[in-house]
Amino acid sequence: MATDSALHVLTGPTAVGKTELALRWAEQFDAEILSADSLLFYQGMNIGTAKPTAEELARVPHHLIDIVPPGQPLNIAEYVGRAQRAVCDILSRGRRVLVTGGSGFYLRSFFGPVVDQVEVSSALRAQVEAELAQHGLPFLVKQLHDLNPAGLGRLDVANPRRVTRALERCRASGKPLAVLQAEFAALPGPFDSYRVMGVRLERPADELADRITQRTAAMIAAGLEDEVRSLLAHGLRDNPSAARSIGYRETLAVIDGVLPRERLRAEIVRNTKTLVRKQGTWFRRQLPLLQAVPAATARPETLFAAEEF
Repeated sequence: MATDSALHVLTGPTAVGKTELALRWAEQFDAEILSADSLLFYQGMNIGTAKPTAEELARVPHHLIDIVPPGQPLNIAEYVGRAQRAVCDILSRGRRVLVTGGSGFYLRSFFGPVVDQVEVSSALRAQVEAELAQHGLPFLVKQLHDLNPAGLGRLDVANPRRVTRALERCRASGKPLAVLQAEFAALPGPFDSYRVMGVRLERPADELADRITQRTAAMIAAGLEDEVRSLLAHGLRDNPSAARSIGYRETLAVIDGVLPRERLRAEIVRNTKTLVRKQGTWFRRQLPLLQAVPAATARPETLFAAEEF
């Protein structure tokens, strides 16, 4: 297949070193970068997301960065539509596409389906949310078991968001989870017409931990708290996905007087390390065919070794 129908995906855990390598690869192979980071979408969220600097953004054209205000959530369906249009635009101009980021759900869209065809009404969603608030998570889990006598499979029943979404879909469709999952697996992926090549950068745990600590200190020194205070005036709290993200939720806790300022760095570091462990597990389970490449020795010319340039 010709290179103009290929999508190149560069991912890896937080702080592994994706940004600079992506820039070097894009410069060397005439590519443009498509972000698959769920927080880079938001305007003004710069320091806490380690968003590429103005100088880095000027080196290579970037897509899906700074596209919505911080108070406006961007769901996966909208992301997929925007990403499809960006891919078509980049390829139509004869340039390569490099997808980079570490947000698993958004990355998954390049390898298979991520949005099912079950329509959940706003009324049903509000009803389930009200049941969660009134009766608690165990009540919703029981409701799910009643609708799924054969079991809930690998559903994380300790995760309120996953439980509520599963219950909504079972009620809306009248089908058990096993049937919904089978139907979902049979759906085409939004990028099935392209050849997708994926690389996952990795580093030893102690090295990655040091990079997380250094990056966190740099963020705080660069004015993370001032950034968060500014974002509050632009609706940050109206977007739970943004407000609860690492770096922002801890800083909000400081601003709210819940967390002592002297503990801010330690909390961000601790939570980031937890996220990195979860990312590693997710990559292994959800995208096992990604080529693992040591970040310390990765070079643009050998990054996607299966393709000739």
